Amino acid sequence: MTTRTPPAFILAAPSSHSGKTSVTLGLLRALRRQGLRVAAAKIGPDYIDPAFHQAACGRASLTLDPWAMTPARLADQRAHLGQASDLVLIESAMGLFDGAADGSASTASLAKALDLPVVLVADTSGMAGSIAALVHGFASFDPALRLAGVILNKVASPRHADLLTEALVPLGLPVLAALPRQSDLELPSRHLGLVQAGDTPHLEAKLESLADWVELAGCCEALLPLPHTPAQTATSPGSPTGTPTGTPTGTPTGPLHRLPPLGQHIAVAKDAAFSFIYPHIVEDWRAAGASIRFVSPLSNAPLPSGVDALYLPGGYPELHAGTLSQATRFWASAHQLAAQGGWIYGECGGYMALGQRLIDAQGQAWPMAGLLDMATRFDAPQRHLGYRAMQLAAATPFGPVGAAFRGHEFHYSRQDGEAQAQAQALWSASDARGQDLGAAGQIKGRVFGSYLHLVDSQG
Repeated sequence: MTTRTPPAFILAAPSSHSGKTSVTLGLLRALRRQGLRVAAAKIGPDYIDPAFHQAACGRASLTLDPWAMTPARLADQRAHLGQASDLVLIESAMGLFDGAADGSASTASLAKALDLPVVLVADTSGMAGSIAALVHGFASFDPALRLAGVILNKVASPRHADLLTEALVPLGLPVLAALPRQSDLELPSRHLGLVQAGDTPHLEAKLESLADWVELAGCCEALLPLPHTPAQTATSPGSPTGTPTGTPTGTPTGPLHRLPPLGQHIAVAKDAAFSFIYPHIVEDWRAAGASIRFVSPLSNAPLPSGVDALYLPGGYPELHAGTLSQATRFWASAHQLAAQGGWIYGECGGYMALGQRLIDAQGQAWPMAGLLDMATRFDAPQRHLGYRAMQLAAATPFGPVGAAFRGHEFHYSRQDGEAQAQAQALWSASDARGQDLGAAGQIKGRVFGSYLHLVDSQG
């Protein structure tokens, strides 16, 4: 059978801070205002930008990670994006040809694997004729890449826009829009990137202003007629998600290995302290027949009756340490769950909350759940980030010892305490270059976690 695939474009840039997030958000909201059903995705490991995407277009934004995800997972995610949508916009990470530390997994590589056209968002600050050299380099560096057009961003004046557009005429690439520099539309940031969507003041007003910004420049009208992906995609017979039988280049994807559920009735923490959740992981659990209940540790309500597992995802527990330290009813119910044989899993911020205490940037120690023998501290920040290849060092609901996964790490806190060195490790890990990083995380009875964020099973 065949299904119709809606137009899809990757919004990429020569580098970070070119304005592609603002452009993406503006287009998502503007196209939604026109009555289109717009789907969104983010390339690479990211929880924060997708939350803004969801606020702009009204549906969950998915992740496409060519290093951490298998080809089957990428194909499945791509198929989900096409469901009940008229257009798909995918925001890249970093620069177009930037990727993992081993040189793989760039936005360009994903664009070729999924046969998606790229729109280049270029920061034009301080240049005129040089824009032609910049765009020519990105257009010609990899002839297999489809560069569909250019959006000129941070343009200083109408005269500046004319100079830039004239310089690009010999290249024959469409200039979709010249967006004026508007510093008042910039989104606030903090140490892990943008301030979360839910914490951004006047977010709706900003999204509407971003939509006005791209609409006034004619960006929507220029984008929609561009050539896009083929209209027909083969799908597996009976596939509930329309999973393609292979990538557009014909490379077989292999079977999709979904992440096994923690239990059959899983409580998932979701509030201002714990919000870093990849939708595909929750959907994996639902596909296995598990029911999901979202809970808020910050509310200090005990876990619902009938729950047999708890997932504490990442987030910003350090910003809510005082409230979490007082969530005694919630933590007591978590202790009871573990004592009754339920599994509890924490990632990054969730892992920190499972420890004995969290020491904030001012050196104040806040009691946490006390379910794992470690503490974390922010008073001497150390940045840890990068892709991680992981193998289970202990059996968990996710698999037996040696089961392989991929994910990422990004945090500024560090572990503290001698007890951690004596604990049973959860993972053995290596980075994208294959360098051994040793043991990571901890498992104690039915409670386990680490700083590492899971993205996909490797089968």
